[in-house]
Amino acid sequence: MVGEDTDSENPYSTLNSNPYGKSLEVFADESVLKEDWQPEQLPERESELEEIRNALAPATRGVNAHNLFLYGKTGQGKTVAIDHEVELLQEYADSENDLDLSVIKTSANNQTTSYQLCAHLIKEIRGKTKKPSGIDQQSMFDLLYHEISNLEKTVIIVIDEIDAIGSNDELLYELPRARKNGHIEEQWVSVIGISNNLQFRDNLSPKVKDSLYDSEIEFAPYNADQLTTILERRAERAFVEGALDDDVIPLCSAFAAQDEGSARQAIRLLYKAGELALNRDEEIIFEQHVREARDILERKRIEEGMRSLTTQDQFALLSIVALEIDEETPARTRQVFQKYKSIVDRLNGNQLVERRVRDHLQSLGMQGFLLVETRNKGIQGGSHYRFELKTDLEATLDILGEDSRINDIVEDLIDISDVKNML
Repeated sequence: MVGEDTDSENPYSTLNSNPYGKSLEVFADESVLKEDWQPEQLPERESELEEIRNALAPATRGVNAHNLFLYGKTGQGKTVAIDHEVELLQEYADSENDLDLSVIKTSANNQTTSYQLCAHLIKEIRGKTKKPSGIDQQSMFDLLYHEISNLEKTVIIVIDEIDAIGSNDELLYELPRARKNGHIEEQWVSVIGISNNLQFRDNLSPKVKDSLYDSEIEFAPYNADQLTTILERRAERAFVEGALDDDVIPLCSAFAAQDEGSARQAIRLLYKAGELALNRDEEIIFEQHVREARDILERKRIEEGMRSLTTQDQFALLSIVALEIDEETPARTRQVFQKYKSIVDRLNGNQLVERRVRDHLQSLGMQGFLLVETRNKGIQGGSHYRFELKTDLEATLDILGEDSRINDIVEDLIDISDVKNML
């Protein structure tokens, strides 16, 4: 019969044989481990939340909230904290007759100039998909002031990844002064900037610093104990009872605390460990799952980051790798530059001056490939940088070796490393 032939040819004709029909349960609510899941509480950031509340409180008294700058490494709860407090403020405004509040939340990601960010904000306020274009910068600013004038009396503009605009920061000077300068009449405007770039604040022009940031709040890296309590709250909802061995959460917390102190990293590690156990039909997540998950995630991070490296980035990174193998790190810029020159000479590449090589090394530090330390010699001696490899040496060499342009040097470095490990 046709039906019988069809069933016999279908390898997944029953639920039990379908590979998507797993009966094993490890996760109770997997969504709790997703990056877009918002926790109801942040007890580890209570002091930072209190500072945010104090900065927003003037809005409840009929004037503008303080301008705020939140900074810290990724995964420290900055955006979640602002979302939490702004939501509470909005709830208060909705329940009161004397506070008319408009909150505009956006990200400056891919907005590299004040002009682009201004157009992006206009689009966000209008709720349209297309940005305005074809006008000069002052006209674009005027258009933004017009849109703000149609909002409620109290306006709070939250800009995540605010460092994306770099030194092109005219809008950050203009927005907080819009009422004072007569561009708007009724609205009180406040700006909250969020940045993972710890140096962005220092690189702003003095007038922007004075105009924009009334209050600054640093979100320091979480320690292992804080990460443990964060993971415990998530795990209670995310996993079925008995799915986690006692060593799993402390190990995830320790790994993340030793690296960036990032809650996002710790949660991602716990989630991956759970997936590894589930995919192998194992009911309990053990320490070995965490260690394997760490290796997988670290390699993925290195691979993704290295795809964006320029040739000069690669030369600078290879210089550090070579010094690392020779056990000569942390190394000063001058020492790295000498190694860099030998690598560029061998590859017949374009050689940069020492200052530009240092810029590439600092960029690699920002991307998480290198540890960058500033050493001071006192008032008379000045300061200097020291660099060392942050990523796993073996994985870094393996991934760099996939590029045919530098493969010969990488193979030589691997040989040297293997010989040293044998001694």
